[in-house]
Amino acid sequence: MVARILVVDDERPICDLLVRGLSRDGHQVVAETDPTKVLGMNLTCFDLLLCDVMMPGVDGFELVRQIRARVDAPIVFLTARVGEDDAVTGLGLGADDYLRKPFGMAELRAKVNAHLRREGRERHSSLSFGRIRLDLSARQLLVDDDPVPLTPTEYAICELLARSPGQVFDREQIRERVMGWGSGAGSDDVSVHVSNARAKLRRAGVEPIGTVWGMGYRWQG
Repeated sequence: MVARILVVDDERPICDLLVRGLSRDGHQVVAETDPTKVLGMNLTCFDLLLCDVMMPGVDGFELVRQIRARVDAPIVFLTARVGEDDAVTGLGLGADDYLRKPFGMAELRAKVNAHLRREGRERHSSLSFGRIRLDLSARQLLVDDDPVPLTPTEYAICELLARSPGQVFDREQIRERVMGWGSGAGSDDVSVHVSNARAKLRRAGVEPIGTVWGMGYRWQG
């Protein structure tokens, strides 16, 4: 899938490196070194965002917090931070994945293309559970026909569970099927995504994701 990608990093050499590397796969890459300018951009035209965390003025966490509601595309953090708390914070803000610096270009290209393949899968139908409907073509979960603002990864987890209602998936199975083995995400990151999705669904008045203690999660409709 050829995509339009936004790179946000305050270091121009890194931006140039990412533009060159991702362009090899035919992607159209826009780079921005000033995160404050991103706040005023039309972000709906991008298929994926790569965002550095440690930037002056507006750091990556704050930037994503402000733009997540306007971005219907995967967001991947590029971070030199290695603490688990930082990863949990980023995912809690609505990011879909993260890649720790320093990273190899092959690893980055593989991660980007994995996210884009997941977004580009063809879908033709929907799944319905009472007030809940998953539009598999639009990749949307709706409650009473109102869309719930899930991130792409949150939606993908819901779809995985909803396709096999009642079946228990442990965190490793969810990580493998939704994020892929090449992802830097761990089992704890899956828990964060599930928690975020549950909170949004609860605000919409439904609680379809159940916990089977010591085993994993299941869709209970």
